Amino acid sequence: MSKVMVEMSARHVHVTEEALEALFGKGAKLTNKKDLSQPGQFLSFEKVTVVGPKGELVCSILGPVRKDNQVEVSLTEARKLGIAAPVRESGDVAGTPGCKLIGPAGEIEIDHGVIAAKRHIHLTPDTAAEIGVQDKQIVSVAVGGEGRKLVFGDVVVRVRDDFAPAMHIDTDEANAAGISGTPDGEIIL
Repeated sequence: MSKVMVEMSARHVHVTEEALEALFGKGAKLTNKKDLSQPGQFLSFEKVTVVGPKGELVCSILGPVRKDNQVEVSLTEARKLGIAAPVRESGDVAGTPGCKLIGPAGEIEIDHGVIAAKRHIHLTPDTAAEIGVQDKQIVSVAVGGEGRKLVFGDVVVRVRDDFAPAMHIDTDEANAAGISGTPDGEIIL
């Protein structure tokens, strides 16, 4: 077994340049509030309201801008919105439900893009080789706090040169395991 840092990924939105300008005004840019563990990724100061048939949530935007709009929520949050969000890998948004996004300068309807992110591990090729895993391989990871230890199955390994080793789970999953901060998980092959 090998260890990997486990991070909770709270609800967030990725937007295109066009969506950013529609929501925040012409020439709008995302402003870095905090760098994230993945190189080049950051939490921005900008937030939007995500509106579904049953409710709404305020979500931070992660930067930089993307080629497609995407809303990542936990399954509990999806139910609050009234959206049947499928569990998908980030970026796999074809055929997913849409929603309304409201910013300070406007609002847009996106016809797809709402997902519950599939739990996953980011690894560099060297780290993946050390552990003995490959891109898209499915593994299990043991995590948890006192009295809440559990094993997450169906964890997809994602391998790229520009990744930093970390496992990402959503707030529902972190709460189920009773974890906070960035504990280590044990990869089970």
